[in-house]
Order: sequence, then C-alpha cells, then structure tokens
Amino acid sequence: MLFKETRLKGAFIIEPKKFEDERGFLAPSWSAQEFAAHGLDARLVECNISQNHAKGTLRGMHYQLPPFAQPKLVRCTRGAIYDVAVDLRPDSPTFKQWAAVELSQNNHLMFYIPTGFAHGYQTLTDDAEVFYQMSEVYAPDCARGVRWNDPAFQIEWPAEPTIMNQRDREYADFNLDLGKLAINARTK
Repeated sequence: MLFKETRLKGAFIIEPKKFEDERGFLAPSWSAQEFAAHGLDARLVECNISQNHAKGTLRGMHYQLPPFAQPKLVRCTRGAIYDVAVDLRPDSPTFKQWAAVELSQNNHLMFYIPTGFAHGYQTLTDDAEVFYQMSEVYAPDCARGVRWNDPAFQIEWPAEPTIMNQRDREYADFNLDLGKLAINARTK
C-alpha cells in the first residue's frame, strides 16, 4: 500500500498496490503491520456500510469524544464520493483546516482519518456505497458533529447538498470551547 499524508498531520490517502494479471488484480486493502509502521492506529473493532440513494447526499461532519474517539479508514465500494476531514485538534498547526479526496469504486483509494478530526462526505453519483473501518465502537453519548457549511472551516463542497438529515443541518457554529472540550476529554 502507498501512504500519502495530506496537508493535515496524521490524515492519509492510501492507495492499494495492485498485483495484476490476465484475470484482473488483487490489492491488499488492510494490513495492521503496514498501518502501525506508518504510526497509524491499527486496531480494527467495527466496520460499517453506508448506502446512499442519490447524488448530492451529504453526511457529516461527525466525530466522537474520548474515550470512544474513532480513527476511521473510509473507502467507496460503489459509485463515488467527495470525502472530507477537518482537523479539530486545537493544538495542531492545521487546526480548523480541511482536506478532501475523491474516493470511488474505480480509483480504490482509501482515506485514513485520525482521532480528533470530523468526517463527512458528499455523494458524486447515485447509489454510492461507503465502507468504514473504525478503531473504536460507535457510542451515541460521545457522538458529536460540526456543521457542513460552518464558516469556521470554509469547506469547498462540489455542489449544494440535495439530501441531508436535520441533525447534520442544525449543528451549532463551531467555537474554540467545543474544540477544548474534545481535547480535554481526550487527555483524561
């Protein structure tokens, strides 16, 4: 696998190394050893599939507080998505900055999003399916979010969302106190 760190420290775009022949190809999509060698959380405790019916669907921006903060490995297994991570670590030089990558069934890329980041995506095709691997279980009491269009981040989305749930639309404006809450909880 080829690991390329984004401008956000700890967030990686990962390209599977393909072994091709006349049948097609084989490409490893997970290796605890390779992830650990790059300093990434190599635990795998939960996997989810997200099915999205329509192009323009936006999900996010989500994260969890410790002790259930979730590093995520995300890939698109059908269709295509615009995948976004926002650095919410107040002590980071890239605090409140974002990075994005197009993930698709054709490019086979994966996005590793570490603890302390919010994550979300917008579908670029109808019938997009997303596969997540997480290093921590989902804990509803620790689930949080920031608004997809919060001016604090200035995320450039490909298009205005066509479908989004009410909760994602109504997250409050981000402020530093929210960031301190996340970082303080992480250190306990």
